[in-house]
Amino acid sequence: MRNLKKLLRMPLVAFGFAVILIVVICAIFAPWIAPYNPNISDTDNLLAGPSRTHLLGTDQIGRDTLSRIIFGSRIALIVGIGTVVISTVIGVPIGLVSAYLSGWVDTVLMRIMDAFLAFPSLIIAVGLVSVLGGSLLNVIIAIGVASMPWMARIVRSSALAIRERQFITAARSGGGGTALIIRKHLWPNCTAPVIVQGTLSMAYAILIEASLGFLGVSVQPPTPTWGNMLQFSFHFLEEDPLLSIAPGLAIFLLVLAVNFVGDGLRDILDPRLRGLFN
Repeated sequence: MRNLKKLLRMPLVAFGFAVILIVVICAIFAPWIAPYNPNISDTDNLLAGPSRTHLLGTDQIGRDTLSRIIFGSRIALIVGIGTVVISTVIGVPIGLVSAYLSGWVDTVLMRIMDAFLAFPSLIIAVGLVSVLGGSLLNVIIAIGVASMPWMARIVRSSALAIRERQFITAARSGGGGTALIIRKHLWPNCTAPVIVQGTLSMAYAILIEASLGFLGVSVQPPTPTWGNMLQFSFHFLEEDPLLSIAPGLAIFLLVLAVNFVGDGLRDILDPRLRGLFN
């Protein structure tokens, strides 16, 4: 609670929390907040500009842009949170085991992570979605696997320093097994960097999903996502620039907000910076 108060005293973090809260409310209550069904066409208003009827206008087949942005927030949040869960569930154990066991185990695991890191995350995600198919679950799995090496690396880096501390040596001397030491001593002391990396991974996941949607390999229409909205609007930049600006601004604000919160968490949780906020 004390740390939350510190976070909310930071203007940028408070702004980030406010934006995230708005997006969460839109995602949860989309059917009641959105003025129209996002997949219903108004054939009398094709590529219509902003009006009292359609506050952000309509797309090329008459669907309300505001309603599609509101419903698209669901996909953005689900992908962002789902990606963090998958990258954490896979990456954290790899990082902990690699750091604690060291030796050939560390070498093998980190070379595998390096192999993933040799390719851009977007390329890995595109390849996996192309193989698995463009469903929501497959998109989450693909982006989660692409983000997992970064989580493993962060955890390993923190665990390597913690492994040499006296309480770990005392736990070994007391007869603690590998699994027990990793679970009860190593992992609890690595949670701070995991939380920070989780926020960064969430922001990156939202960007990757939007990129996949723009390329046409994310969640398939008619499900509205901010990425496929950009794809559909690309050919109408001159006729109706707002059609591209609206989803692009939504992506920008949410990613910026998550990064602001992540920066605030890093400042609070990083022991080297903690004195600045006491």
